[in-house]
Amino acid sequence: IRDTFIFTDKRLVLVNIQGLTGKKAEYLSIPYNKITRFSIETAGHFDLDAELKIWIGSDQTPLAKKFNRKVSIYDVQNVLAKHVLG
Repeated sequence: IRDTFIFTDKRLVLVNIQGLTGKKAEYLSIPYNKITRFSIETAGHFDLDAELKIWIGSDQTPLAKKFNRKVSIYDVQNVLAKHVLG
């Protein structure tokens, strides 16, 4: 597993494993109240890859993560919506 989303009660933590050996990791902690909007984009029936975009604060450029068909983008969206909107 190269990238991981961790949903806590107060924030979203993104873990990005880098490099061939996986020894380098980047951790990004985003408080839910700083997420201003998010969207998902699916490619269609034949190409099941999807992309999640998250806008943080006043930044105009979203954080974008791609998902393959092994991960349900709708489940990720549902959990994110519960924390951001709830």
